Amino acid sequence: MNFYHPLAFWLGCIGITLGVLSQIPMFLHAAPMGYHMAGMPMSTTMLVGMALIPLGLLLSGYGVLPRLAELRHQHESHLQFHIADRVPLNAEHWKLVIVLWVAVTVDVMKPATLGFVMPGMASEYQLTSQSAGALAVVALTGTTVGSVLWGMAADRFGRRAAILLSALMFIGTAICGAMPSYTWNLIMCFLMGLSAGGLLPITFALMAESIPAKHRGWLLVALGGLGTAAGYLVAAGSATLLEPTFSWRILWLLGLPTGLLVIFLNRYIPESPRYLASKGLNHEARHVLARFSGNAHQDSEVVVEPEPESAPGGFGELFKAPYVGITLGLITAGVAWGLVNFGFLLWLPTNLHALGLAEHANSLVAQSAFFALPGVALVIWLYHHWSSIHTLTLFSVLTAAALLIFALCSLFGWLTLPVLTVCTALLLTSASGIIAMLIPYASEIYPVHLRGTGAGIVAASSKLGGIGGTLLGVSGLLDSLTASALVIATPLFGAALLLGRNGIDTRGLHLEDIRRAMRRKTQDSVKS
Repeated sequence: MNFYHPLAFWLGCIGITLGVLSQIPMFLHAAPMGYHMAGMPMSTTMLVGMALIPLGLLLSGYGVLPRLAELRHQHESHLQFHIADRVPLNAEHWKLVIVLWVAVTVDVMKPATLGFVMPGMASEYQLTSQSAGALAVVALTGTTVGSVLWGMAADRFGRRAAILLSALMFIGTAICGAMPSYTWNLIMCFLMGLSAGGLLPITFALMAESIPAKHRGWLLVALGGLGTAAGYLVAAGSATLLEPTFSWRILWLLGLPTGLLVIFLNRYIPESPRYLASKGLNHEARHVLARFSGNAHQDSEVVVEPEPESAPGGFGELFKAPYVGITLGLITAGVAWGLVNFGFLLWLPTNLHALGLAEHANSLVAQSAFFALPGVALVIWLYHHWSSIHTLTLFSVLTAAALLIFALCSLFGWLTLPVLTVCTALLLTSASGIIAMLIPYASEIYPVHLRGTGAGIVAASSKLGGIGGTLLGVSGLLDSLTASALVIATPLFGAALLLGRNGIDTRGLHLEDIRRAMRRKTQDSVKS
């Protein structure tokens, strides 16, 4: 699907790029001082460049966003497409998977970079630990808000448009690396999170609507697991190679080339055929289907069926039948995962120091992470061959069980190094499994007019849990290993209960059949 106004879109891209590049001369000027820019006055060139970025975003938005009047008019046809689900994976599918993997990697890279940026930033700006911690909270708040807003935008304006605009905003926030004051860094970090938070849920929504049903589940989970791993590796590799020479600021400036990579690959990012059909753009939907189906694009594989008018969609519909139960379960699991990842695991080395195990703290987490790597393959296999919802429920229970083992061993003084290694590996494996399945399952379970919003809210819940975990750690409420493990295990058990009661197995089902299965499950529950 082409741009509605190509010239406007590309002029906007050029404006944003020039806006970021205008910050580079001042950055290079600070090279003799070790790239320390704290307290430096902002030049006229920098200010003009900062003004170019929002103007470029508006121009690109005009170029890529569809005509709302056209969508409202054509939506009256109420047609729903079934994608060619029986078509085998082909080159077009794999191109899409690779491009979306790049987008997920870029999305994960930014929050992963926080840990490498904070020491250098704290040193340059002379920050206290509380002030430095504010950066993580602000960034996570941005990703939380961004996940929700961009998810809603994807349902209203399309998956492709939302991906490209969030990537452009991500490019613009690369100027965070040249900001001379900590206040400006906080502002730009929030905006960076706002942009990066949108890529993750939208990419999963687009992929769920474009991949044949037989391969959808395992590819979604693999995309999440491998994209997350790649994001952390890119962040760590960039910090190792570039930070010693160019300081922590270069890690933020990398937003320019990585974001541009997503933009340059836009030709391989089609609009979702299901989204197009839901808006009545049937000709465009058939064109995308033909692109993925090739010679197999036949009437028996691409069906157009009338469907009653659906609800207008939006945040509120997620909390009504038949989705309220599964929405609460997914959100609870997301918040609990955030508490585990940004709370318990982040403060685990500190608690081990307090227990007299300081010499093993860092090596323990590294060794446990290595042992947990095969867990990703296990999650993919179980999700594809056993049951999507049962696998997600199982890993929620396993994560809670790992926390309970931590609590018991800490309470009775059994925390030897072998026990700690096993417990930490189990916790990392099970927690990684939750986040690898959480957004993919949300992308499958919701209907087309809610898919972006639903996936966005579920993605936001994990960041919300991260904010909670960070605040609990800074306030000292996670200093007790036993108490923190017991408290965080509670919502995990609650999530497992909600997921088990309200979820369905999505393996191999058409997305439209999943919608009908959710309705039947609700009706059966009411009758019983």
